Amino acid sequence: MRSVEEHRRIVADLVAARPARTVKLAEAEGLVLADDVVAPLSLPMFDNSAMDGYAVLASDLPADTGLAKPVKLPVAQDIPAGRTDRLILAPSTAHRIMTGAPLPEGATAVVPVELTDAGVDVVEIRRTAEPGQHIRRAGEDVTAGTTVLRAGQVISPAVVGLAAALGLGELRVIPPLRVLVMSTGSELIKPGTELLPGQIYESNAVMLAAAVREAGGDVVATPTSDDDVDAFRAALEPHLIDTDLIITSGGVSAGAYEVVKDAFGKDGGDGVTGVQFVKVAMQPGMPQGAGLVRGVPIVTLPGNPVSSLVSFEVFVRPALRKAMSMPYPDRPRRTAVLTEDLTSPGGKRQFRRGVYFPGIRGEIGTVTTYGPPASHHLRWLASANCLLEVDEATTELAAGQHVQVWDLRGVEK
Repeated sequence: MRSVEEHRRIVADLVAARPARTVKLAEAEGLVLADDVVAPLSLPMFDNSAMDGYAVLASDLPADTGLAKPVKLPVAQDIPAGRTDRLILAPSTAHRIMTGAPLPEGATAVVPVELTDAGVDVVEIRRTAEPGQHIRRAGEDVTAGTTVLRAGQVISPAVVGLAAALGLGELRVIPPLRVLVMSTGSELIKPGTELLPGQIYESNAVMLAAAVREAGGDVVATPTSDDDVDAFRAALEPHLIDTDLIITSGGVSAGAYEVVKDAFGKDGGDGVTGVQFVKVAMQPGMPQGAGLVRGVPIVTLPGNPVSSLVSFEVFVRPALRKAMSMPYPDRPRRTAVLTEDLTSPGGKRQFRRGVYFPGIRGEIGTVTTYGPPASHHLRWLASANCLLEVDEATTELAAGQHVQVWDLRGVEK
């Protein structure tokens, strides 16, 4: 059987990044910058007021200015934010000024309106002012020509705001991978349809599509195919032109109706396929496949829901995020104290559903297995917050031992 590490490497080698492209700011949030961003201008672009108040010459307010000896100054100008004409403050006068408004030439301080009588024609100032008080100097946040954002940085709302403040309407990004998620099985019925005996509601495609989006990818479509090779190929064909990765679930085991295996597991002589189906030494998720369909990477996952999602976590999610240059391609690994005795099959790496409790004040956390290990128990995975990893050589673990868990809580993205 193939090792987990080898199959992870094979899948990672298949999944490649799309070429960088330029997108509008409104489309950039959550993507990764492809290039450094150099500031085309300074921020602030001009000296401006940090408060609603009065622009003054600090020297017009003696050090002993206070409630007992307020200073009265004529208000020569009113400066709202957005005023564009050049103003000069004459000595022994004040300009009423709003937050963000350009500072008049000659002003050396801004007195907050709360320290005055808020006069319009003449203002009574009741506190002294230090030079530079409540003034935002040009370039104190960003200096034109400096690198303010780095390639590989995830575009957050703050990044979008900075780019907009610099007058940039677009950014060069690494675009998300376009992923087709396809579920197979003649027994699968869409939710909302009345079930017949032997039928079940389709859940894998919806689940895996959610996992793709959570990893940062775009979902092209989520078609379902029954166990007919021609129908399967027909459902797949329309999406090949705009898909960067195909993920299938089901049809890869050793039964009589394994449609994915039947469609792509031949010799590939038609030049269309090059998919290799293998057994990976893990539980759940032993039957796996990976390769190319007409040049498009395909990863074929087992059909049992827990096997399918665990396989996505182990093989697909890290490959997707790495190809898109996303931070933390792997789930965070934590060391935890096992709270119970545990057995595991020899020769296979086991991923058990678990509940992880972080430690307090730097202490090691604890983990408890959650639900049976069988691959159809989706309920337990839905309420788990970690995968407990047991290596191939370990068959027994005792309560109190340290173990490794994959933290699924989304603490690091």
